[in-house]
Amino acid sequence: MEAVTVADILARAGVNVTMGGLQGDAIIKGSHGVLIKPNVALSSVSSKLFDMVVMPGGMGGSNAMAESKLVGQILREHEKHGKYIAAICAAPIALESHKIAVGKKLTSYPGFEDRLRSYTYCEDIVVVDDKLVTSRGPGTAIAFAMKLVELLCSKSKAQTLAKGMLVSL
Repeated sequence: MEAVTVADILARAGVNVTMGGLQGDAIIKGSHGVLIKPNVALSSVSSKLFDMVVMPGGMGGSNAMAESKLVGQILREHEKHGKYIAAICAAPIALESHKIAVGKKLTSYPGFEDRLRSYTYCEDIVVVDDKLVTSRGPGTAIAFAMKLVELLCSKSKAQTLAKGMLVSL
C-alpha cells in the first residue's frame, strides 16, 4: 500500500516518479499479494542522483533493501549529496543496516524501536529531520506522501492536492 500510495500522490503533484526494482523490472508481489511493476531495474539507475529516494514498507521488501549492497550504495550517494531519503513502515531498518543518517530522529512501524538504536526514535506519524523523512505505516502513507510533496514541491502544492483528494492535513 505504501509504495502505491506514495507513487500515486507524488505523480498527482507532477513529480517524475521512477520505481526501481531490486530484481530488475520484474513484477513484485507485495506483502499482501498486490502486484507492482517497477519502471526500471534499480541497477540501471544506481549511478543517477534523484531529488529523493523513497523506500516503501513491507517486511520482505524492507529486509531485502537492508541486505542489498546496491541499496546501500544508492543511499550513501544520496546522503553524501544532500538529497532527501524517505522510508515508511519497516523500511527504516534499511537505514540502520546501511548506517544512513545515524543519530537523526525517525519513526517506523511499531515494534522496530530495538532495531533502530542508532537513531532518536519518535512515535510521530511523520518525522522530518533535515533530509531524512520517515513515517509509521500503511495508515500514515497519505500524510507521508503529502509531506514528500511539500518538501519536493511546496506546502501550497501539498495543500491544493490534499483538498482535491479530500484529505485533511
